[in-house]
Amino acid sequence: MKVLMVFTSHDILGSTGRKTGFWLEEGAAPYYVFRDAGIDLTLASPKGGQPPVDPKSDLPENQTPAMARFKKDADAQKVFANTMKLKDMRSEGFDAVFYPGGHGPMWDLAEDPDSIALIESFYNSGKPVAAVCHAPGVLHRVTYKGAPIIKGKRVTGFTNTEEEEVQLTKVVPFLVEDELKRLGGLFEKKPNWESFAITDGRLITGQNPASSTAGAQALVKLLSGATTGVGSTAA
Repeated sequence: MKVLMVFTSHDILGSTGRKTGFWLEEGAAPYYVFRDAGIDLTLASPKGGQPPVDPKSDLPENQTPAMARFKKDADAQKVFANTMKLKDMRSEGFDAVFYPGGHGPMWDLAEDPDSIALIESFYNSGKPVAAVCHAPGVLHRVTYKGAPIIKGKRVTGFTNTEEEEVQLTKVVPFLVEDELKRLGGLFEKKPNWESFAITDGRLITGQNPASSTAGAQALVKLLSGATTGVGSTAA
């Protein structure tokens, strides 16, 4: 099986001047879930090369076992440093696509024509699309059969209360929770920072950084043809 992971190339947090990017746990944990499952991975980003890491994601209080493993893994670091250019990616070469979050995708991938077209191509081909934390925001201009891709779907993503807690409600281009609801998504959530992922047909979404492993595992399960879990709905 082959999975494409799409990372942000955006590194500035709105007009604050502060750095952002992808959340390291949300890249590292899914990477190892996929690799340990024997999945062939390709990493891509709008600009190619090294995607920016949100410096806050690497603070001592945010360390995880997957991040510790990544920091000792020179081969994985090399893979992350040499992402392919998003515009060169085609759904035909892969079985699914996975979007890690962090605040960066809110500015570039959410509006990127190549990303939008790629997601639509995957979904129209009957292939799964997965996104965690802020990355469900990249779906906000994606359509399926003339309607928002998330319309009528059970979804989750970074919640309004989580955004309030990190004090970026007024900085982000839009609130993930509000936008997914506006587009007709059936938004669900757990308490702040708890792991929570939803599979609804071919669409998988995770709530926050703690949900990155669960979101990746859900995608592996879907690709393996295993029966979907309790609460999941058919395609």
